[in-house]
Amino acid sequence: MSLLSVRNLSKKFGENVILENVDADIEKGEVVTIIGPSGTGKSTFLRALNMLDPPTSGEILLDGELASTNNINAVRRKMGMVFQNFGLFSHLSVLQNLTLGQVSLLKKTKAQAEEKSLELLKTVGLSERASFYPAQLSGGQKQRVAIARALAMEPEIILFDEPTSALDPTMVSEVTAVIRSLAKTGITMLIVTHEMKFAEDISNRVFYMDEGCIYESDTPQVIFNEPKKEKTKMFINRIRSFEYEITSEEYDFYELLGRIETFCFHNGIDGNIARKLSLVTEELVSDTITPRYGNCKLAVSYSEKLGQYGLSAAYRGANENAVDVADELSAMIIRKSAKEITHTFADGVNTLKISL
Repeated sequence: MSLLSVRNLSKKFGENVILENVDADIEKGEVVTIIGPSGTGKSTFLRALNMLDPPTSGEILLDGELASTNNINAVRRKMGMVFQNFGLFSHLSVLQNLTLGQVSLLKKTKAQAEEKSLELLKTVGLSERASFYPAQLSGGQKQRVAIARALAMEPEIILFDEPTSALDPTMVSEVTAVIRSLAKTGITMLIVTHEMKFAEDISNRVFYMDEGCIYESDTPQVIFNEPKKEKTKMFINRIRSFEYEITSEEYDFYELLGRIETFCFHNGIDGNIARKLSLVTEELVSDTITPRYGNCKLAVSYSEKLGQYGLSAAYRGANENAVDVADELSAMIIRKSAKEITHTFADGVNTLKISL
C-alpha cells in the first residue's frame, strides 16, 4: 500500500478548473519533485493534499485512511508543509516557533519540545539562532527554520511549495543543501520547484504538471533527458516559440518579418540568426509554399537549453518536401542555412522542420 494515494482529485475556484482528475501514488521514502509552467496547479495540488485548499472532488488516502476536513488535524500532523514565504510567527523566537506545535498538538512537555527543537536546529545549522526572532534572520535562515519546524511535528511526509522561490540566489544553495541531506534520511518528500538541476539530482521521480494534471511522470533521467510528451520536451528544453497562420498568397510578409524580429529581440537571439530565420522564411514560405500549396502554418522556435533555432511549416498537398520542389536558388539558400531538414507526411499534411 502506498503511503499517499490520490484518486481523481479535482479543484475548482468558481468556474475556473485548476486541477482535474489527478491520480498519483507516493511510496514511503520517495522524493518526488513537481515541475511545470506557472499556473498549472502545482502549488494548488500540495495545498489540496494538506487541506489548506480542500479538493472539490476526489480522494486522498494517507496510510490507507481517507483524508478530509473532518480529520484535518490528523492529516496535517502526518503531512508537514514548508511554504514559499516561510510562514514563521514573527512575534515568537526561533525556538518558540519550533516548540509551539509540539506542545499544543503533540502534547509534549515544554522541556521535551525544546530538546527536540534544539536537535533539529543543529540539523539545519542554526543552533546559535535559537533565541533570534525571524526579523533577525536572512531569507535562507528563515526557510531552514521553517524546515526544522515541519520536522518537529514528526510528519510521515513533507510538502515543499517552491522552498527557494522567495530567496536571493545566494541563499538558494543553503536551503537545497538541507533538503538534500533530508533526502538521505529516508523521509518522504513532495517538492514543487523551479530549480531544474536540484530536481534532477534529488528525485526518485518527477511529475511534470500541465493542463491541470500530472501530464508526464517518470524518473529524472527520462524527464530531463528523454521526455516522451511534447509539452514536457518544450518545458525541459526551455523552448520559446510563436506561430503564424498564412491563409492566402497575399499575406502580409512584412508583418511576419516583424514578428520574427520581435521574437528574436525578446529572447536575446543573435542578429545573424534573426536574419537567417527571416531569409529562410522568405525563400521557403513566400517563394515556395504559398505559391504551390496555398495556406500553411508556420512556427518559429528557440531552445534556450540546447541553443537551437528553427522553423517548421505545415501545409496540405501531395506528399512532397517543399525544399525538394523549390526553385534552384531558393533550395540552395535553405540548404546552405540549415543544419538539418526533416519532412513528414500524415493525414494529407506535410510537416517540414528546419534546424538552423
